[in-house]
Amino acid sequence: MAKYKTIAVMYGSDSSEWEVSCRSGEFTASRIDGDKYDVYEIFARFGRWQVVACKKKGAMRVPFPEGSRPELDKTDFSVTILGEKIHFDYVYIVQHGAPGESGQLQGYLEMLGIPFSSCSSSVSTIAFDKYACKSYIRDLGIVKCAPDAFVHKGTDLEAFAAQVAEKLSFPVFVKPTIGGSSFGVSRVSDPSELATAVGYAFSEGPTVLVEQGISGREFTCAAYMTKGVVHTLPIIEIISENEYFDYDAKYNGHSREVCPAEASEEIVREVQDTTAHIYSSLGCSGLVRMDYIMGPDGLYFLEVNTIPGMTSASLVPKMVRAAGMDITDFLTDIIENGQ
Repeated sequence: MAKYKTIAVMYGSDSSEWEVSCRSGEFTASRIDGDKYDVYEIFARFGRWQVVACKKKGAMRVPFPEGSRPELDKTDFSVTILGEKIHFDYVYIVQHGAPGESGQLQGYLEMLGIPFSSCSSSVSTIAFDKYACKSYIRDLGIVKCAPDAFVHKGTDLEAFAAQVAEKLSFPVFVKPTIGGSSFGVSRVSDPSELATAVGYAFSEGPTVLVEQGISGREFTCAAYMTKGVVHTLPIIEIISENEYFDYDAKYNGHSREVCPAEASEEIVREVQDTTAHIYSSLGCSGLVRMDYIMGPDGLYFLEVNTIPGMTSASLVPKMVRAAGMDITDFLTDIIENGQ
């Protein structure tokens, strides 16, 4: 018998990634076992949480037309549909960006005592900020981290750019410390363009990370925990047709994602072992993906994705298929045994 009866799949977000999040959420909801659970899709953006579709156990998916979508009661995370008050047993979070990736949604659910699929609020908060997470992982001493510089909005950008030019070698990557899907990210080869790139990154958040570029092979690996045991999935090598793995390469087909990666056993083992080590050291739970560059002098950490993309073409579903697993069984394992 299933541990839970009623699953809420939360997608949408308050960030630039909200449309990608919707695609991930719709795919995830469609793959959760409809013979085990009632599944409700909840679109959440800027404080408005609405049920956009539901699929009762063993029945067809029923969408709610825009303008008549039931609103969630945030006092107890419930919804009333046709006079029936529905309480959710479990939340599968597929929100890229805030509040579902920043720890805010997790904190709310923790206070209500409702189990969910992702990392805890505290771990999510650390992992969401690229600079905070990188600082934490750098101190672990288990993987290399590229030299970097950190800047707050309001800083004299020309002076900051001059400091970076002295400290780092170009090209550099300029990234908002929060967010994903490469929104606000630039590759800068000319120091004279750095201030403009930092200003662009500030459009996504108040702090920015500038990292020295590392040449090498880009790998990604996902980990998840069930029944207290951390498992890793087959690694993927990402080969971008663009200068780097930007939004266009990710979502418009301008990259090759080789799964499983055509790499030596030593590389595969190092990437998987490092991923499992970071997962455990951070105190992660649920499904998490980590990105790396294998440089000429070793493996470099890029970032942690606590809510990785889950569209049909996303990296994690490819890893699951390469592992010989069914995505529905995989999601059931996380829901039933991931706590």
